[in-house]
Amino acid sequence: MATKIHLVVDGKPHSLSVDDPNMPLLYALRDELGMANPHFGCGLAQCGACTVHVNGQATRSCVTPLSAVKDAKITTLAGLGTQDHPHPLQAAYVEEQVPQCGYCINGWIMTAAALLKSNPHPSDEEIRKGLSGLKCRCGTHMAIIRAVKRAAQMA
Repeated sequence: MATKIHLVVDGKPHSLSVDDPNMPLLYALRDELGMANPHFGCGLAQCGACTVHVNGQATRSCVTPLSAVKDAKITTLAGLGTQDHPHPLQAAYVEEQVPQCGYCINGWIMTAAALLKSNPHPSDEEIRKGLSGLKCRCGTHMAIIRAVKRAAQMA
């Protein structure tokens, strides 16, 4: 029997009818709602490519069951800012030329946005600690840190 799950994604209400309420949120966002972000990376909450905000908290959607986010407010990278009015982190990533392959950016920006919301002016050490556990195979870590610092100055 299907279970109804209600959530708000990027400000838009959705009602999903799912057979398995333990389906990962990531699968619901990509497969049920057709979103391009977040990305599937490791499936074990170790890389961060799947990070979204659930009620303002950075959350790894690959291991978060849909039933745990019932009635929650979900923000994805697409809901963080727009092309005309990007989030400061999105603008800083472009200015610092962070993107390489772009696959991991979702996790880095979403995690950094939650960090800056709780700590608007973090030190370098706080940025490193706040972003620990995220993976970038392109090696743009220094540019990422510069972008987070730039975004903090914009706020």
